[in-house]
Amino acid sequence: MSILTRASRNVLYDLWRTLKLLTHNRVGFVGLVGLIWFILLTFAGPSLVPLSQESSMTEIYQPPSLAHPLGTDFQGRDIWAQIVHGGKDVLIVACITGLISTTIAVTLGSLSAVLAGIFDSFIMWLTDIWLTIPHFPVLAVLAAFVKLDNVWLLAFILSFLSWPTLARAVRAQVLSLKQRDYVEAARALDLGTRHIIFSEILPNMMSYLAISLVFSMTSAIYAQVALVYLGLVPFATNNWGVMLSLAWTRGAIYYRDALLYIMAPVMAIALFQLSLVWLTRSLEEVFNPRLRTSV
Repeated sequence: MSILTRASRNVLYDLWRTLKLLTHNRVGFVGLVGLIWFILLTFAGPSLVPLSQESSMTEIYQPPSLAHPLGTDFQGRDIWAQIVHGGKDVLIVACITGLISTTIAVTLGSLSAVLAGIFDSFIMWLTDIWLTIPHFPVLAVLAAFVKLDNVWLLAFILSFLSWPTLARAVRAQVLSLKQRDYVEAARALDLGTRHIIFSEILPNMMSYLAISLVFSMTSAIYAQVALVYLGLVPFATNNWGVMLSLAWTRGAIYYRDALLYIMAPVMAIALFQLSLVWLTRSLEEVFNPRLRTSV
């Protein structure tokens, strides 16, 4: 029991220290708050803000008011409610794509650098071919044959197309780190490839991998919203991409009072991505002790 108590205390202490490091950088702390805000907004918000699908012809393109903080759309529906209900798919696809693509890239890139030889040549040959494939046209062609209405399927396809660039970068980082003394010592002790990669090399790359994960998520957001905007991904839910597509097809750009209908999803996407980018300021200090001044 004492061992479990000591282990739980160590875990709580590590969590507290990590949270303290995340709040140390002001810009990074703002990014953390923004990320938490968007998670609560998209996952808990729909239970608090009802979404009405009924049209109200007397309230078309109404300006912001207490009843409608962001105004109304071309059917008189509340824009704020659509923002609250429309971010869940975007965030899920971004997180899944970032995690899967980063995992594939880290696994193949690190193994390629450590194992070298034929495996390294094959992986680099594969990434070179993969990088020459235009991703968005491929997604457009796939959308004609596969119904991309499932967030998991879309996230898997996006991650399957986006891993090569990071894999080459990880390989370059591992090639540099594998020459360090502690890696040479682990190799001399015959600790195995798994130990060398996951215990010696990857922990020293965590700040770089965290930032790469953020950029993978932002790229997935752009790709998903673009596909939805062009009508290639027929999501049943009214997400931010659908709002942009409807605003354009319904001619909202020609109405002065419809500016928020177009800008609301754009600003939601931009602020979410800005929160992620700002959060990397704190993540750098969490994973890189040399950047800490006083904590």
